[in-house]
Amino acid sequence: MKQSLLKIVASGLLMTLTSVSCVSAKTDFNEVGRQMVIMLRNSHYERFAFDEDLGKRFFDSYFSHLDPSKQYFLESDVEMFRKKYGSNMHQLLIDAQSMTAAKEIYAVYKKRANQRIGYAQELLKNEAEFSFDGDRTVMLSRKDAPWPENEAAAKQVWHDLVEQALLSESLRRENIAALAKKQGKEDPLKGKDAPGKMISLRFERILHGINDVTDEDIADQFFSAVAKSYDPHTDYFSKSQMERFMSGMQNSLVGIGALLQAEDDGATKITGIVVGGPADKGGELKLNDRIVGVDTLNKGTTEAMEDIMFAKLDHVVDIIRGKAGTEVRLKVEPAAGAPGEIKFIVIKRGKVELKDELAKAELVEMARPDGAKRRLGWISLPSFYADFKDWKTRCSIDIEELVLRLKEEQAEGIILDLRGNGGGSLEEVRRMTGFFTGSGPVVQVKNTQGRVEFKDSSHPKPIYDGPIVVLIDKTSASASEILAGALQDYNRAVVVGDTSSFGKGTVQQPMEIRRMMPFMSDARRAGVLKPTIQKFYRVSGSTTQLKGVESDIVLPSLLDAFEIGEKYLDHAMAHDSIRRAPGFRELNRGNLFLPTIKSQSQARVTASQDFKYIAEDAKRMIERREKNELSLNKELRKKELDEAEQRTNTRNEERKLRFSKVAEEDKKTFRFFRLNLDDLKNKELVEIDRKKDKESYMHMAKDNVADLDETPEWPSSLDPVKREAISILADLVESTERARMAGALQNNNS
Repeated sequence: MKQSLLKIVASGLLMTLTSVSCVSAKTDFNEVGRQMVIMLRNSHYERFAFDEDLGKRFFDSYFSHLDPSKQYFLESDVEMFRKKYGSNMHQLLIDAQSMTAAKEIYAVYKKRANQRIGYAQELLKNEAEFSFDGDRTVMLSRKDAPWPENEAAAKQVWHDLVEQALLSESLRRENIAALAKKQGKEDPLKGKDAPGKMISLRFERILHGINDVTDEDIADQFFSAVAKSYDPHTDYFSKSQMERFMSGMQNSLVGIGALLQAEDDGATKITGIVVGGPADKGGELKLNDRIVGVDTLNKGTTEAMEDIMFAKLDHVVDIIRGKAGTEVRLKVEPAAGAPGEIKFIVIKRGKVELKDELAKAELVEMARPDGAKRRLGWISLPSFYADFKDWKTRCSIDIEELVLRLKEEQAEGIILDLRGNGGGSLEEVRRMTGFFTGSGPVVQVKNTQGRVEFKDSSHPKPIYDGPIVVLIDKTSASASEILAGALQDYNRAVVVGDTSSFGKGTVQQPMEIRRMMPFMSDARRAGVLKPTIQKFYRVSGSTTQLKGVESDIVLPSLLDAFEIGEKYLDHAMAHDSIRRAPGFRELNRGNLFLPTIKSQSQARVTASQDFKYIAEDAKRMIERREKNELSLNKELRKKELDEAEQRTNTRNEERKLRFSKVAEEDKKTFRFFRLNLDDLKNKELVEIDRKKDKESYMHMAKDNVADLDETPEWPSSLDPVKREAISILADLVESTERARMAGALQNNNS
């Protein structure tokens, strides 16, 4: 999950990073490939035979990596290369000759991409010729489709792709214009390029990304494909990618503190500015400004200015970054300037904390039926972050402080929200689990020799022993699954959410390839191999691999309608079990009162109109995915969109009436107090101001298209899952109190 590990990549946006920038060195990537496969053979958990079968897997993986939708290569291209390299790719790697094959294949990929996109752009010049009145359809996903058998078949694929893109964009614009007119607003897309021109520019950016590559870029794609042939999480990181990954783990970076977005016309737009960051302090760079050039050497001359039009976003990030205290000069088209106006802005790079990616909490105060107040804690943890350099930034330290403060505030129960948490440091989750379980094993780790190591908690006693709910979804992975699985095995918490978590039960270890390079070789750009070296197992003996952690209480979810999870990834490792961890003694499961609180939750979910909407939408999404086709008939598509619009309008009207009543009840029931890390020093917690807090870390550009959405906001900012999780915890607290008063709680099964 390279993209999920690079946390700074989200929704097409990248936070600008900085670190030491090197001029591309003359690293011998043939030798890098040789050392990488030697390391894979010696360190990967699965000791695959390094033979022709594995070589074939390398070959197929590279083609799938380059052309996952099978829309560039011809079938004859693939078969030609298969005859030449299909059975000996492994040998080329071990003989330090693989880059010849990688570059030769990439050259054909590049040639085909230029042909296909060139053909598409020609079609787009005559967009009026598309009538959208036939009965033809296109596949939503071409993952399982064959490669086109000839040029005619390839052109048909791209004709369909262009037709579908034009139809979708035209319908989108008509819908946005109609919404704006209905609301008495100006069409936010008025004056934009015509659909055909805009789509052509998108293709232009794709083409630049394919054409503007170095040997290092090709090596990165090839070596990543080879590594992923072992399992989905074994990967190769280029030097710059590893720098981004480490910045994400540290939750801080050295940069200008701006959020970037690639524009269709080739520029890079500023969509966010970090509060208190270098760009914010400088004050010259504004939201919606467009960067068109970067002076990486800051010589102050136009010759030093690099044109970044149509450059890949990660490349823009790389050329902006540098050492703390150094300056970067940006060529900018000001959002508030006249057409064609250019401005040069110099910003001194500095450290930027990604505070929104740190652990945070809320104190939820609820009114009880007897008039008393119940206090519950909500802790959100986006990742298991840690600064591996000095260990000053550690999520376990942050969580410990938040838990202790919630105890001080007399929270009677805590929700740990691990939704969207893709994992991180194994050491952090080991330490954190002990906050709630005390001494005892947390996770078991098995290496390739079959040796099992037990990771014990470092806490002799829990710092919090009250009721806990753990909230998960399909994207909760790795370290999240260790924590959720351990608390579930100890019967220490009720797991709530999607049917299961992601299902990643493997451990990776970054290894610098340069350390293995021959003496005197230039290894500055050799990169990092991240092989799977271990599998982890729950203390009960089962691995989370493939299955994940299954929720005790399942809530309707749209994510369950998608093919998200380890079991959908290529070359995923198997699920298995080992014996229970020595010293593992679970608490009495009866102390969770699952039959009672599950029944109460099911009653609320069944009565919830919002969960009904979610279930309906999930069903439609599954049917759409299984059908895997989209009509190219405009009237039919418009009818489908009109039905969706009517459904949305009906829901919005129903929700507006219901939400107003719920909001009034919430005023009597809830109070929410903010508890971010910066709030720990305050004696009194302040009530949350949702609108104000949205921009407490980042100034965000206004999205005029998104502003047309009339869907009412959730009352009290409680979406159905968050509202139900709070209710489940309240039920658990209530049942625990009653049992304690009756003297029925037991510490364990003995």
